[in-house]
Amino acid sequence: MFSHVMVGANDLEVSRKFYDALLGTLGIAPGVANKNRYFYRSPTGTFGITTPINGEPPTHANGGTIGFAMQSPEQADAFHAAGIANGGTTCEDPPGWRDGSVGRLYLAYVRDPDGNKICALHRAA
Repeated sequence: MFSHVMVGANDLEVSRKFYDALLGTLGIAPGVANKNRYFYRSPTGTFGITTPINGEPPTHANGGTIGFAMQSPEQADAFHAAGIANGGTTCEDPPGWRDGSVGRLYLAYVRDPDGNKICALHRAA
């Protein structure tokens, strides 16, 4: 459904370190530089970080979340831990199983250095 997702960054190198570690837990190679951006490519899509082209400060969406699919709860925990260890902050409830109308999900939330909410999501079989 999506070709790419891009978020703004105040300090591109701080964000690159965070996302290199975070996405590295999914087997995604470090970001590839392209002017004032870094791109992370996978067979199913692209994620990017950028300093805003218009020169205005980046902002995060209130209520917005970017979710990454995990293969297991352990991978979600590693993703979350990598985020915290590289400048992110935990948010929402601690990582764990949630039961809801869409079934059983393992969720782990972290905010990146600029406040964007990132979610690691594993669906129970």
